[in-house]
Amino acid sequence: MPKKAPEPPVDWLLYERACIDEGFKYICGVDEAGRGPLAGPVFAAAVILPQNLIIDGVNDSKKLTEKKREELFDIIREAALSYSIAAATEREIDEINILQATFLAMRRAVEGLNIDPYEHHIIIVDGNRMPPGLPCECRTIVKGDGLSMSIACASILAKVARDRYMRVLDEKYPAYGFAGHKGYGTAAHYAALRQHGVSPVHRATFLKNL
Repeated sequence: MPKKAPEPPVDWLLYERACIDEGFKYICGVDEAGRGPLAGPVFAAAVILPQNLIIDGVNDSKKLTEKKREELFDIIREAALSYSIAAATEREIDEINILQATFLAMRRAVEGLNIDPYEHHIIIVDGNRMPPGLPCECRTIVKGDGLSMSIACASILAKVARDRYMRVLDEKYPAYGFAGHKGYGTAAHYAALRQHGVSPVHRATFLKNL
């Protein structure tokens, strides 16, 4: 059986260069972490990198080990011209639904950036849905966390920040094992819910059928 041809290398600056060619000075990558878990907030990060910067080892956060993500977290923050990490709480998720809460976290992340003026910004967001209310030109990139350096860096910041927060919740609610599964619906997590009930940091709307 013939071997499958290797995937071509990713041009991590393809989208950034296109934006620069259009006259944008600052390209802001945005991504989220934690849409699927049963507990805890959804996080988002916004990152503006120096033009043409490639950070060695950066990739879609889901393709990296926890150790590698932690190593890159500080490297990205130090290299960025500006970055911001924000969240929407589990209560906000229950009140406005997970999609709108994700958009809220993204807007908060963008609003936390310290670079102006907005007319020189373009925001590129992972996925196919654009958060409403962002203050400048915006575009979506499907699977952008594996195609764009700016979005991949945002995915790492959001993922690491959320994982760290879930470890804090684990100390507060040790019966649920948040440090291990980070709030996702593992067998151990469902077993803990059946034994101990729902905690204040669980998303009630995700547990209607429990």
